[in-house]
Amino acid sequence: MGRTWRLPGGSRTGLRSLRTTFAVSFAAVTAAVTILVGILSYGSAARLVRVDQQSVFTQVVRDVQAEVRQHPMTPDDFSSARPGHDVVRPARTDVQVLGPGGGIVDHGSPGLPVTARDREMAGSRSAGRLAEHKDVRVGEDLFRVATVSLGGARGAVQVAQEFSDTEDLLRTLQQRTLILMAAVVVGAGLFGWWLARRITRRLVLLTSAAEDVARTRRLGIQVPVTGPDEVGRLGRAFDRMLGRLAQSEEDQRRLVQDAGHELRTPLTSLRTNISLLRRIDELPPETREDLVADLTLEARELTDLVNELVDLAAGQSDSEPPQRVDLADVAEDVVGLAGRRTGRRIVLAVSGDTYAQGRPGLLQRALSNLVENAAKFDREGTEPIEVRVAGAAAGTVRVEVLDRGPGIAEGDLLRIFDRFYRAADARSRPGSGLGLSIVREIAMSHGGAPFAYRREGGGAVIGFTVGGGVVPPEL
Repeated sequence: MGRTWRLPGGSRTGLRSLRTTFAVSFAAVTAAVTILVGILSYGSAARLVRVDQQSVFTQVVRDVQAEVRQHPMTPDDFSSARPGHDVVRPARTDVQVLGPGGGIVDHGSPGLPVTARDREMAGSRSAGRLAEHKDVRVGEDLFRVATVSLGGARGAVQVAQEFSDTEDLLRTLQQRTLILMAAVVVGAGLFGWWLARRITRRLVLLTSAAEDVARTRRLGIQVPVTGPDEVGRLGRAFDRMLGRLAQSEEDQRRLVQDAGHELRTPLTSLRTNISLLRRIDELPPETREDLVADLTLEARELTDLVNELVDLAAGQSDSEPPQRVDLADVAEDVVGLAGRRTGRRIVLAVSGDTYAQGRPGLLQRALSNLVENAAKFDREGTEPIEVRVAGAAAGTVRVEVLDRGPGIAEGDLLRIFDRFYRAADARSRPGSGLGLSIVREIAMSHGGAPFAYRREGGGAVIGFTVGGGVVPPEL
């Protein structure tokens, strides 16, 4: 018994019903074509055989007529005992000779019946007159009979052709054709069943994999479906879909775990400071001010962390439609806003074609995170923060932010884009470690990649690229 699976709406369909349907359909089409071809072939063959037999008989009769008209002939000239009599007796043709009164002079083999019309031909004065008889039964056989007058009342010649054996041959051919058609139909059904089983075997495996996912909720299973055809493509697409769902589930789980870990520290500090508020009247004024400042700072950090978590989640589900964006304009807006917010001098340099396909809101968020990160780590700097937007080869646009802060240690260059990762010398500074991970998510969703390296002369260069001509997918 095959497995069954439930369709939407509650109907149940056997997995093997597809095989049966395919096999029956294959057999039905083959049967229809075979029957049609068999009928047409048999009809054409039977018609050709009958026409050929009729043509041979007609030609024999005409030859006899021509012979008796050209040369006066007697019944003895057609006698079976006369040398050369077989000139007018081709194969499968029977000849019987009638005398002047219509009597049989030389019997045919088998003997043919003589009618009044035949005796009339025997007494005819005109040579070559013809009397034809169809479906003359002699014993169990049927014949065509033509009686040709010799003229001068000298007698007649009866020429007969048996066609019952031809009909027997055609009936045998018909029976063999039917047997062959039945064999072809049965073979087509068996072949259709085998072919359907071969084709649907991978669909059964794919369905079993889907059922296992639905039953166990495990997304990390391997889909055992391969091949270059549509079923193979479906299997690979299903495998990629499961892979992405598994990765998304893992990212979600890791994000929740990391967020929970990062939220514990400010929440614990807030809880401690709130417990001190119960004794605030007992604290000296300086301690009160420090406590309120700590609460304000912790509340701000907690707010920033929550906002960045929201931004990260929004970046993974942003529905903003992609469009042609000039990253120079995006950078100009970010530079103006960040300059007013931080009070720092920020300069913008643009070169080349800076247009790309992307989502303006996400790209502005990524660039804002880079500028704010530079301002945070170069808080006491006197040199301006630099923002460079440059068009590269193949339609790629490169965006980078340069600062003169403490720089990035070599061991941290490959990890600064990880979620919640903070370098050892940055843990005392405000922040959640999510800003650069948001930059990475946005860059990769636009067909690009983030990058970071140490700036010559001190500081860091952090940025991202937007892929040439790559349309961001619906995240």
